[in-house]
Amino acid sequence: MATNPKSRPSFSPGNRWKIGLDAVLRTVLVLAVAVMLNYLGAKFYHRFYLSPQTNVTLSSRTLTVLHSLTNHVTVTLYYDRKANFYSDIVALVNEYSAANPKISVRTVDYVRDAGEAEKMKEHYRLTAESDKDLVIFDCDGRWKVFPGEALTQYKLEQVPPDDPKQKELEFRRKPVLFNGELAFTSMLLALENPQPLKAYFLQGHGEPSLTDAGAWGYSTFGAVVQQNYVSITNLELSGSAAVPVDCNLLIIAGPTAPPAPPLSDQELQKIDQYLAQGGRLLVMFSIFSIQQPNGLESILQKWGVNVAADYVKDPQNTQDGQDVVVRKYSQHPVVNPITGNALQMILPRPIGKMNGENPPANAPKADEIAFSSASSTLAGDVSAPARSYPLVAAIEQKPIAGAANPRGNARLIVAGDSLFLGNHYIQGGSSGANRDFLNSALNWLLDRPQLVAGIGPRPVTEFRLLLTHHQQRQLRWLLLGALPGAVLFFGWLVWLARRT
Repeated sequence: MATNPKSRPSFSPGNRWKIGLDAVLRTVLVLAVAVMLNYLGAKFYHRFYLSPQTNVTLSSRTLTVLHSLTNHVTVTLYYDRKANFYSDIVALVNEYSAANPKISVRTVDYVRDAGEAEKMKEHYRLTAESDKDLVIFDCDGRWKVFPGEALTQYKLEQVPPDDPKQKELEFRRKPVLFNGELAFTSMLLALENPQPLKAYFLQGHGEPSLTDAGAWGYSTFGAVVQQNYVSITNLELSGSAAVPVDCNLLIIAGPTAPPAPPLSDQELQKIDQYLAQGGRLLVMFSIFSIQQPNGLESILQKWGVNVAADYVKDPQNTQDGQDVVVRKYSQHPVVNPITGNALQMILPRPIGKMNGENPPANAPKADEIAFSSASSTLAGDVSAPARSYPLVAAIEQKPIAGAANPRGNARLIVAGDSLFLGNHYIQGGSSGANRDFLNSALNWLLDRPQLVAGIGPRPVTEFRLLLTHHQQRQLRWLLLGALPGAVLFFGWLVWLARRT
């Protein structure tokens, strides 16, 4: 009987080497493709959003700040993840990180991660009971803490009663504006520039107070100035006190109620000297200075601006008959960011430029930048035909060859109203552009062109499902009874079919 020849082994040493080499080459090839895809994806990518909540577009001002950022910044969200607007805050800081990789983001849930929360409290000295829901910016051991509650603006809204016979009115706080981008960009500015610019707020003549949180107070005004990383301090020019040498911006707001003492000749002389040295001035008049001029009118005439002793009425662009809704602007860096939006000014005085004959080459350049509509009239001259009136002017002293001012080149903004930047109107009112105007005006006066493009608040879109008590009871039975019961019923049918 013939013997069977020995069969060749399936995995000879040669075959094993071939299979091993093939596996290694395939693995290397897959890894190389993965690395190349990740590299191309990091360099050339397109982002799309599955939810409008995460679709956040940063303003040009924020992108300018981010592109100039050179230090590493850690943003910590010390937050309860179930808190309102947490997802909006996460989406916003992720956009900051995507625009500049030097910004890293981490979250600490103080409710669910008590150990890490204790470390945060100790490191950032969070000792108060109210130190919750915070956004912390840390740069090389210097940090700024922003309360999350201050990121959102609210207004009171009446809640529809469940019972038509209910007489007691109910109200709730409705979120209307989200100011996260303005707050976060300001934090980055504060960390990048250890020494802020200084603004002085004139007091002693009936001006509003920076500590007054009432409707006509200027507490929000002061907060906006500080958010632009400009420190603001009260100033009185009585006695021998002069405008401080470190004053980068002088702010004069007209009185919000009569009677108000006018500026003395000595105080006017100090302001005139400050401007002659290249000072920066934001001055706002009010209706109360018509009967009792404060003296600034004559100084501003030297700078080519005339403040009329009257106020403007615009019956076709008003909310309550006392205000003027401004929608007409010229081309100027101060108002370009708010084009298409409206300023709401209260009983504003006309602010027009003076057209002198043959002005010298070094004369300051005055521009009218905000106007009422063509249907406007003056309250004190009802016989005059309706026309558009200038309400805000911007003045700039161009550099003069061979001359150098100790404070730089003078810049002024003159507005015919001071109430429009009070707490009530700067927080929104019915216009929405008053805060943006202040941001833009501050940065133009301080010659920060990269920051002139304002950061506006994001409107909050709210979806509410209103159900009566009967509808709520039906929905509860549907979710807790009908749906689970249907699943159990079909499961029983499947079990019965398999059994048979």
